[in-house]
Amino acid sequence: MSDLLAFEADRRAVNISINSIGTELTRDDRRKLYSNFGLLYPYGHEELAVCEDVDQVRAVMEKYPPYQSIFAKLSYGESQMLDKAFYEEEVKRLCLAFEQQFHYAVFFAYMRLREQEIRNLMWISECVAQNQKSRVHDSVVFIF
Repeated sequence: MSDLLAFEADRRAVNISINSIGTELTRDDRRKLYSNFGLLYPYGHEELAVCEDVDQVRAVMEKYPPYQSIFAKLSYGESQMLDKAFYEEEVKRLCLAFEQQFHYAVFFAYMRLREQEIRNLMWISECVAQNQKSRVHDSVVFIF
């Protein structure tokens, strides 16, 4: 369960860093928004707080082995597909939660996988409604 929560905390830290680039948020304000746990805590948070563009965020994240594979899928300067890469990694980790016993992560994983299924259905229905059937597979994250 702790690895799922750490991954979620790190993903939120990366999203905060990327979404606050070019805004009036100071480095101290960014640090206050980060959680106080995860694989990036505390040294990764310090590095993320000073990032000024997406490539600097990528350089920070590539220092951490669990996140190298996520950022290896993306080309430099590309942040639109980062959410999909994070969702794919989350689904993989959530599926692994079912292989362990005697913990509450199974219930957490079940609910999060259901949320992903709903996101997939919403994307597919929006593509059909807008007559963009060729883009259905662009954002669908396959669960099993």
